[in-house]
Amino acid sequence: MDMGEEKEVVSLGTLSKKMDDFAKARDWEKYHSPRNLLLAMVGEVGELSEIFQWRGEVERGLPDWKEEDKVHLGEELSDVLLYLVRLSDVCGVDLGKAALRKLGLNAIKYPAPKHTDHCVGEHSSDNTKLTEDN
Repeated sequence: MDMGEEKEVVSLGTLSKKMDDFAKARDWEKYHSPRNLLLAMVGEVGELSEIFQWRGEVERGLPDWKEEDKVHLGEELSDVLLYLVRLSDVCGVDLGKAALRKLGLNAIKYPAPKHTDHCVGEHSSDNTKLTEDN
């Protein structure tokens, strides 16, 4: 990304609306059953997996990758995301709310370890846990 280029924020709602409009414009709604969308998404996850299949471990940020490989990765990640958003929409699940709820549940199930305040050298006394109400 260029330094002068602004980062556009895209919401799940925007993606959902665009996917709905896309399907309606092509009369594809009849094919967008939960089962069909799930199977299509699994196929896209397979295509995403192929990109990493023989590379071994890769560094964060993919510094050794060619630009065209990064573009291809972005396309496959987008396919998975778009099918996931469409599937959640067709199933009547608010994906954003469900994801936030799941993060809260995971925080309870897997609490962060207490850590040392390196500046003072004392243990942190903050025992706050995330709950569904937080």
